[in-house]
Amino acid sequence: MESSVDYNAIVEGRAAPPPSARLLGWRHLGFDKETGTLRASFEATEDFLNPAGMVQGGMLAAMLDDTLGPVASAVSGGALFAQTLEMKVSYLRPGRVGTIYSEARIVRQGREILFLEGRLHDAEGNTIATATATAKAVRPR
Repeated sequence: MESSVDYNAIVEGRAAPPPSARLLGWRHLGFDKETGTLRASFEATEDFLNPAGMVQGGMLAAMLDDTLGPVASAVSGGALFAQTLEMKVSYLRPGRVGTIYSEARIVRQGREILFLEGRLHDAEGNTIATATATAKAVRPR
């Protein structure tokens, strides 16, 4: 599978984020080249809530996936795209309506496989959920 996603164009405002990122209210907050850490945020709306009034776990998983995926492009300067093969999510506390912050990094990178980790946290820095993922390194068209 190839991708035509130009992460740099999205970050620079020359292209719109993918529909899934727009649905989640994704915003790029920065990339730290020293640590290889991508930071983003999401806007959890009332449409994301489960019957208990908390952000539904699948929405949190989607936020994590939408942070883990772009980190490969950020680290590689757009030369790679991460196609998620598997992801494990640990839910530590409820997500609430409002801004949810995320960060992700590559733990290990092989020629074809990436090992990723990420976390979601609230404005106070409380961790909401963490994830580890394995992804295929795909070269964009």
